[in-house]
Amino acid sequence: MKNCFSIIRNSLLVLVVSCIYSCAKVKKNKVNEVATTEVSAKDILGNPNYLAMSYGGYRHADHSIEPTADELKEDMKILSAMGVKLIRTYKLLKPQAANLVKVISEMKKEDPNFEMYVMLGAWVDCKNSFFSGNGEPDHNQENEENPLEIARAVALANEYPDIIKIIAVGNEAMVKWAETYYVQPDVILKWVDHLQNLKQEGKLPKDLWVTSSDNFASWGGGGEEYYVEDLNELIKAVDFISMHTYPMHDSHYQPEFWLDQTGLEGKTDLEKIEIAMLRSKEYAMKQYENVKAYMESLGVNKPIHIGETGWASFSSGHYGAEGSRACDEYKEALYYKHMRDWTNAAGLSCFYFEGFDEPWKGGNNPGDSEKHFGLFTVDGKAKYAIWDLVDKGVFEGLTRNGNPITKTFNGSKEEVMKTVLVPPKPQEVAAH
Repeated sequence: MKNCFSIIRNSLLVLVVSCIYSCAKVKKNKVNEVATTEVSAKDILGNPNYLAMSYGGYRHADHSIEPTADELKEDMKILSAMGVKLIRTYKLLKPQAANLVKVISEMKKEDPNFEMYVMLGAWVDCKNSFFSGNGEPDHNQENEENPLEIARAVALANEYPDIIKIIAVGNEAMVKWAETYYVQPDVILKWVDHLQNLKQEGKLPKDLWVTSSDNFASWGGGGEEYYVEDLNELIKAVDFISMHTYPMHDSHYQPEFWLDQTGLEGKTDLEKIEIAMLRSKEYAMKQYENVKAYMESLGVNKPIHIGETGWASFSSGHYGAEGSRACDEYKEALYYKHMRDWTNAAGLSCFYFEGFDEPWKGGNNPGDSEKHFGLFTVDGKAKYAIWDLVDKGVFEGLTRNGNPITKTFNGSKEEVMKTVLVPPKPQEVAAH
């Protein structure tokens, strides 16, 4: 009987020890599982801990000069220091985006705590786009290069699934004011369906999200000329809507909100500027609501994120002193803050345009607004919108083009304010 009890006791002991070991092993595996779990687009988009930014790293007026791997790494360190963890690229026709993803992968290997994810753009346009063929752009046929561009995106997404979380088919590829290259919605729909089918077949990561990034009007938030069945099907096909909104541009093209004098009586110049920038935020929010209303009218309910928005810090043209007087660093700073505040609170991602000035844009005029959308100058000066980050020391030890990150205007707000212009009255615009 004693031996029987001894056998039972020993058996129980073995069972308990085995259980303890097994439980510990499960716990350890669960910890490891959490530690190695990759985030998906669903986890990132709309998460204020993953700020989004549009990125172009070209530093020269000559667009053929590609940024080096070291320059790309330099930029990723700067954006990461700002809290940016999701960037948007635009095309694979040139090597920048592919090189960038490779650099990010190398940075992750060097530092396992480094996080940067990508919404990879696949450029799509029409036959003879930019008058590159034997005739004028044909908006009813697509460019023969498009299938190759999509194939590049697929290959890269499969090679770097831990980095590329979204593919965007086309950039402002449907909006009709893109007269030199736009396509009809059926072209975008075809390629979105193609990517979604590859996901279903296991030929793309199943949690990769697919969208197209386009003007709010192209998503049904504008005129009825966009209300076509192919757009409706596209809205149903994408994983989320990536919409663009640019109140700055509309301070010239649709200036009613910008020139409205209601409530400005007796206000100081600074108050008028602040009111104008609040109206700009509300204008962007209205465009978002218009897209949302159109989507819901189709019986669809899916996320909408801001694929692009921004405010230039200088213009010698439509938005400068002789135009709508919209562009300066002070207004850029107000818009940046307003858009981050709104989208973070609303659970939206905002791919703010853009991280760095790109001198190749906008032709030969150095004062063209397209060259001045960055939050940093080419040589690494932080514009007024992010002076507070310089003060906090987040860029300590980082450089761009060999220069430490410093403030524009030598850090003098007084000098910044000397460049700020009050939005004009309607009669002042008419005079010009």
